Amino acid sequence: MQKKFKRQEYARYKKLGIKWRRPRGKTSKMRRYEAGKPAMPSIGYGSPKATRGLHPSGYKDVLIYNMKDLENLDATTEAGRISASIGKKKKAELLDKANELGIKILNKNI
Repeated sequence: MQKKFKRQEYARYKKLGIKWRRPRGKTSKMRRYEAGKPAMPSIGYGSPKATRGLHPSGYKDVLIYNMKDLENLDATTEAGRISASIGKKKKAELLDKANELGIKILNKNI
């Protein structure tokens, strides 16, 4: 699992949030990697090559626009994500077909 890197001074000001921003200050202790300060992202924290770019469920995320896209999916390694431009009626048809083929749909509740 990826390490969650926190923004400098995130605990001091609520408005900053925890989303990562690189420290750029001239005297910033975090930028200078001083002991006792939060870690900064670097190459060493990269995820393994085998799992890189995969959905947290372990499947490769594939966008689906029509029935043909759904039928071309490999159910063992790929999971479908139905496009936002698909209407309610067609989405219901795609979900039925996916259940029939045993394909995992990542956004069936939306």
